Amino acid sequence: MINTILSGVINWIQEVITTMGPWGIALLMAIESCNIPLPSEAILPFAGYMVTKGAFSIHTAALYGAIGCVIGSIPSYYLGYFGGRKFIEKYGKYFLISKHDLEIADKWVEKYGDWSFFICRMLPVVRTFISLPAGILRAKKRFFFTFTFLGSLVWSYVLVYVGVKLGENTETLKHIWHKFDAVIILICLILGIIYIAHHIKNLKNS
Repeated sequence: MINTILSGVINWIQEVITTMGPWGIALLMAIESCNIPLPSEAILPFAGYMVTKGAFSIHTAALYGAIGCVIGSIPSYYLGYFGGRKFIEKYGKYFLISKHDLEIADKWVEKYGDWSFFICRMLPVVRTFISLPAGILRAKKRFFFTFTFLGSLVWSYVLVYVGVKLGENTETLKHIWHKFDAVIILICLILGIIYIAHHIKNLKNS
């Protein structure tokens, strides 16, 4: 059942990018950055594969990926900014965000300052949800969105490049190419289970 759902999501991702091009990448990455766990690990490698087909350049794919992240971060950031800590402490469970998560975010910002948002944008799973704590912590907008763009750009280049190399070696990897989607599904499933299990535990302890 889960495998079928994830396969459908990946097929939809591929259709969006194939149909909309770079704007499809931006749209999907915006969704991922808006507290919706749509994995960039499935979005950007396929964008890299499309690069090898001449649909657009690697720079265009990475740039639109970063732009999408910034766009998607805006509503999430302002939800935290105006809703505030009390709002998240009361309703955070509906976003799978606990008081423990806020404490971790506090420590990241205390230790690394605005650079914490740059680093978090290059971390799987964490990157999807970092905008909400950033808003709650009232991170300076110009720094937060700048570091969101830069961190997301680095992340986008890495994953797009992975897709490019896979695309360039399609014939060499032909015997395992059909397993590529299965690998993505497995990665997404594992990350999703770890994230949900971790946060359910934290919510129970809150």
